[in-house]
Amino acid sequence: MNLETQRLILRPWQESDAEALYKYASHPDVGPIAGWAVHTSVKNSRDIIRGILSAPNTYAVVLKETNEPVGSVGLMIGKAANQDIPETEGEIGYWLGVPYWGHGLIPEAVREMIRHGFEDQHLEKLWCGYFDGNEKSKRVQDKCGFKYHHTTENVPCAIPGLLRTEHVSCLLKEEWEKGNICS
Repeated sequence: MNLETQRLILRPWQESDAEALYKYASHPDVGPIAGWAVHTSVKNSRDIIRGILSAPNTYAVVLKETNEPVGSVGLMIGKAANQDIPETEGEIGYWLGVPYWGHGLIPEAVREMIRHGFEDQHLEKLWCGYFDGNEKSKRVQDKCGFKYHHTTENVPCAIPGLLRTEHVSCLLKEEWEKGNICS
């Protein structure tokens, strides 16, 4: 299933996206701040598409203008989430290639994930987290109406042996339905 916004198509990752994925995920300012290792080759990116980005509700963030994937956004429901949540809740994760930072693309993608989670998946609550130092991710969550919930220290991430401090926020369906929370 593809989702669409004004400037973006959110579609499942394809193995043919490996080169574009590597182009953006190999930048040292992208993965480590989000808790995953820098991609080391196109083959590494292809393996990540096969093993991680092929999960349900995980989408390439594709610019309509160029048809190029420049980031990723996903909705992990229940047990698939990093948070310990019931099947009626989901967690949104995202990242974007450095050249596209500051253009409002990820808030646009996250707003669509919120809509998808509440309207299409019938979830009751959505969660989002960011690691210490990732102020851009915090800003996305603030813009999209997520409210701070708690902080957890010593959280393992996808980089072996690394523990991080994670700040977690949430958004209730009722709050989203009131509107005017995404700016």
